Amino acid sequence: MKSLAIPAALAALLSVTACGSGFDDRQAAPAQQTTGPAAIQVLMASSGDAETNAVKQAAEAWAKASGNTATVTPAQDIHQQLGQALAGSNPPDVFYVDAARFADYASVGALEPYADRISDSQDFYPSLREAFTYDGRFVCVPKDFSTLALIVNDELWERNGLTDDDLPTTWDELTAATKKIKGVTPLAFGDTRDRLGAFMVQAGGWITSADGKQATGDSPENLAGLQYVKSLLTGKQAQYARALDAEWGGEAFGKGKAAMTIEGNWIKGALKADYPGVKFSVHELPAGPKGKGTLSFSNCWGIAAKSQHKAAAIAFVEAMTRADQQLAFAREFGVMPSRQSAKDAYLQEFPADAAFLAGAEYAQGPVKAPKMDSVLSDLDSGLQQLATGDPKQILARLQKNTQSALG
Repeated sequence: MKSLAIPAALAALLSVTACGSGFDDRQAAPAQQTTGPAAIQVLMASSGDAETNAVKQAAEAWAKASGNTATVTPAQDIHQQLGQALAGSNPPDVFYVDAARFADYASVGALEPYADRISDSQDFYPSLREAFTYDGRFVCVPKDFSTLALIVNDELWERNGLTDDDLPTTWDELTAATKKIKGVTPLAFGDTRDRLGAFMVQAGGWITSADGKQATGDSPENLAGLQYVKSLLTGKQAQYARALDAEWGGEAFGKGKAAMTIEGNWIKGALKADYPGVKFSVHELPAGPKGKGTLSFSNCWGIAAKSQHKAAAIAFVEAMTRADQQLAFAREFGVMPSRQSAKDAYLQEFPADAAFLAGAEYAQGPVKAPKMDSVLSDLDSGLQQLATGDPKQILARLQKNTQSALG
């Protein structure tokens, strides 16, 4: 197995035991500021200037209305900086927590479990609530999310004599469509579990149990998913983006090297910026043997267990996750609201995103278990050789490594 992939600061945080860790439940809770305005620190992992400016403006509006202050800092490396901060004595009060890292922080008690104190916390999509639940407790609320969908180049589709009736809704239909496309690669996607994992989900599998406690990688369902992907790869009906001299599926798609790709809603901005002439449409991923399946990617608004301003921090998150504020963020930097109550308004403004948003109903979030980075990196290495490798061996190795990580 590869050497540990997690940043040193996060590794140090995870290596501490309850005794002396600073997260011992038996220790006294940090003293809370109860009078006067609070000055909270917010650490964000920004996708660019649009997101940074939008969050800063929203924070300024909250501060003006509440009488508090909020200093928003875009991180250079959120995992490194947050790991160091949480292991110290004065972490930021509020911060982005990637769903893929959530269990690392939750497992050592670094996060304040405040989510059920947010108004109408049941309004967040159930799949997102599950992604940020640890040991049965909803810890932190999702700020927004993305899902994977099937992106179709409309011109290449028509050029190959395909119509809307050929848009695939099942694996069999996807296979049939790829066999009709000539002159370009029919389907291109990334070579990691963040894309191929969708096929595992469509077959009814996943890497761990829902609670992250059990290894479930070596299953007939996961095998079916990877065998199907391998059949596409060996038949040249699909190729990894890197095989097409592209860094990701969106690049291969934008350059016209593939008629279809599997990507998230971030592809819209990338195509608009880099390949504005490409006409495309977005569709739900084809269903597998066990039905529809996609992957979701999200961050929650984390609050530090060591924060001295928890009341103000919760009030800040409350303001950031109101439906109207989430819709404003959607307009400003292209994310999808995590509240179900914002769905209709979002679709009215962004009807082309219907397939992405539909995925929220059945999406699988990232693996929810701590200390899994090296295991997942090793899985990705195996998947990159899937065309010539043995899916059964890849999954057996995944199972062994996951069981070791879970202890």
